[in-house]
Amino acid sequence: MTDILSNINNANDIKKVNPTEYTGGHLASNLGTVELTMALHLSMDFPKDKLVWDVGHQAYTHKLLTGRKKEFETLRCFDGMSGFPKTKESDSDAFNTGHSSTSISAALGIAKARELKGDNFKVVAVIGDGALSGGMAYEALILEN
Repeated sequence: MTDILSNINNANDIKKVNPTEYTGGHLASNLGTVELTMALHLSMDFPKDKLVWDVGHQAYTHKLLTGRKKEFETLRCFDGMSGFPKTKESDSDAFNTGHSSTSISAALGIAKARELKGDNFKVVAVIGDGALSGGMAYEALILEN
């Protein structure tokens, strides 16, 4: 696969790109978490600290910042990088995220296990406002209070 952006230099150059070179991947929702992800990476120590993403397509910057830049062009391709955080891909992925509304309860479980074991590390859940409509998110918030 060629570097698509290197071939886009002027208006309408995207029309010259072969559609088979597109890899998709929910990029719009991820763009909203770039600065947040950078701030989390500056304040956390991976893989010791645990970052739980509510939806995987918000974790692409996290994937880039945890050593998966070279494989990124295979994102969401057959036998390529997963569109979700996967513990088998990186020690910096704390939870195999599937879909929304699970991050708070997963992070709460990790934090409770950390306390029981007497460990010392940070646990952060990243959840978007749309995911707060899921019952699991509310249950986790109620359990913690």
